[in-house]
Amino acid sequence: MVDLAALRAEPQAWDDLVARAVEPHPHFTRHVVEAHRRAGLLRDDCAFVIVRTADRLDAILPFRSGLDITGLGTAVAQPVLSPFMPSSAPLVAGEVFAETLAILVAGLAEASNGRAWRWPLLSISSPVGRALLAALRDAGWTTGIVDSFERPVLDRRPSHDAFLEDHPYKSRLKDLRRRRRRLAEAGAIECVTATEGDALVSAVEDFLALESAGWKGDAGTAMACRPRTLALAHALFAEASGPVTVRADTLSLDGRPLAVSLALIAGGTACLLKTAYDERERALAPGLVLEAEIVRAFHEAAFAERLDSATRAGSALESLYRERETVAEIIAVPPGGEGRLSIDRRVALARFERRAKAEARRLLKRG
Repeated sequence: MVDLAALRAEPQAWDDLVARAVEPHPHFTRHVVEAHRRAGLLRDDCAFVIVRTADRLDAILPFRSGLDITGLGTAVAQPVLSPFMPSSAPLVAGEVFAETLAILVAGLAEASNGRAWRWPLLSISSPVGRALLAALRDAGWTTGIVDSFERPVLDRRPSHDAFLEDHPYKSRLKDLRRRRRRLAEAGAIECVTATEGDALVSAVEDFLALESAGWKGDAGTAMACRPRTLALAHALFAEASGPVTVRADTLSLDGRPLAVSLALIAGGTACLLKTAYDERERALAPGLVLEAEIVRAFHEAAFAERLDSATRAGSALESLYRERETVAEIIAVPPGGEGRLSIDRRVALARFERRAKAEARRLLKRG
């Protein structure tokens, strides 16, 4: 294990791991982790399980330990996540993939002192997720699934026409074209992309303004409502060095922003982390119109190989994106770590907590 300060001292090794990773994603990269640190959302003593060969990093997973209902008063380890880290798969290099995962699993047991892991937002249908679960089982761990959902993703076709040709929701595509035409009746519609410089800064400010003017601003959950999340927005969606790039797409009407989408791109996958739209135009769904334009640009400009919606269950993108990735919350217990709590009991406690939180949200909405 190492802390963040030690890992920050090896920026080239960190970036090199992302470049060699089997499934690189931006969420545990230097750019994203550093953005959280600069915003005060991650401490320097944050711990990382790593696998190293000489001066090269072969695997990395940030984690924390703390009391959790699934431990009933004992510490449980979890990957470090935030609302801007919607996936928790470790970054693992591909040269000796199986061997690296076996070493990583041993490190997980050491990091938790033999106690359980509660692991949310793990893609169990991806190569890394499947291989990690297999490595845990091979090492004698017991695992259980608390819950899962299907996240929309989209793999690039040879052309946009090929994407449209056999799309299963043609009525949805027709509806989005109709809404775009209605928007265009009011003025000049334009969709522009920014990746650097003043244009990127301006797009981020437009996003913050749109989000703050909507229901998230009223609820106090917009990024601009809190100093730390505002700082995170400026750090996260700024020009990045290394293997992560930033993309901001804006749909505007006569120069007035209607919707802005902010994405991070790494390893050929664009993760569309945040979208905000002018809620005065809700009836014409400018956010979804923008998403359809991004799909067009995705095929025409080939800026990535895959679009990841980075959403939870029930996303509006389910009718636009073609593929699905199964994302789950799992409980994993190393050999000898169950103690007085079986895996079934831990899973039941996690499900109880989920139901209680859902009921609390429902009651708050009613109030």
